Amino acid sequence: MSTTAVTPLTTEDAELLVATARQAAEEAGVTVSVTVLDAGGHLLAFRRDDRAVLISGETSTRKAYTALQLNAPTADLVEAVQPGGLFHTLPTALDRPLLFIAGGVPVHRGGRLIGAVGVGGGAPEQDHGFATAAVQALA
Repeated sequence: MSTTAVTPLTTEDAELLVATARQAAEEAGVTVSVTVLDAGGHLLAFRRDDRAVLISGETSTRKAYTALQLNAPTADLVEAVQPGGLFHTLPTALDRPLLFIAGGVPVHRGGRLIGAVGVGGGAPEQDHGFATAAVQALA
């Protein structure tokens, strides 16, 4: 078992994630909300574009939380919650705000989960792309 310390997600990291996701969205002509959570699920950064739909703030946060808790991009989990899927009952089984819509991506450093980013406001595939671009910029 490795005992190598991994630097946690910092506020500087979180600001880079938000800025990168917003820039990608802006280039696509989409207004979004971006949420960054640390490994404990605590809010590190949040930004809603002035013209983004109000619910995008909630969806971005829930997508980040879901990606963090399941350590997987929410885009990869959509099928798992369909009838007959592995996690079919999970959205209603828990008291927590899970959301199985593309746009949430976990953040890793040194092979360890250190947080997650969630984007809401565009089409699910767009949100996933913006979140993925953000995570890639951090690497």
